[in-house]
Amino acid sequence: MNTCSNERCCLDNLYYKLFISTFNSLKFLVMDTKRQHKYSKLILRDLAEIFQHDYRDSFGQAFVTLTGVEVSPDLAIASVYVSVLPNSEQEKVVETLANKKSHIRGELGRRIGKQARIVPDLRFFLDETEEQAAHMDNLFRDLEIPPPEEATDNPEE
Repeated sequence: MNTCSNERCCLDNLYYKLFISTFNSLKFLVMDTKRQHKYSKLILRDLAEIFQHDYRDSFGQAFVTLTGVEVSPDLAIASVYVSVLPNSEQEKVVETLANKKSHIRGELGRRIGKQARIVPDLRFFLDETEEQAAHMDNLFRDLEIPPPEEATDNPEE
């Protein structure tokens, strides 16, 4: 059911989609500077502690994992990526995070105040790496690659 005229075109298209999907899902791992990288790790560690101690019961039955933090070049904004299981609880968790964002930022400020000059504005995003990985698995599973044609060794035929 491939719409491409040849298999090479389909493979190139699939590899391109895989590259873009991987790049987009892992973009928070690519930092511009060492300072941003250090700051994001500090924020991730302290936010994880805050969530474990202060917000353990705030998310109901949902299992919440902080998967990464991306910091803007001026360190004023921190994008926090959150994974939520089960998926049906995602909206509830995002709403809870939005309601308690200022309290979380205040607690983060108390923890990193001696190490950082600025407490960044926190923005929470759902990490969709799992869904993208499942999509890529489906693409590979549905890919129809014909077996290679056997070349004849006898040039006289």
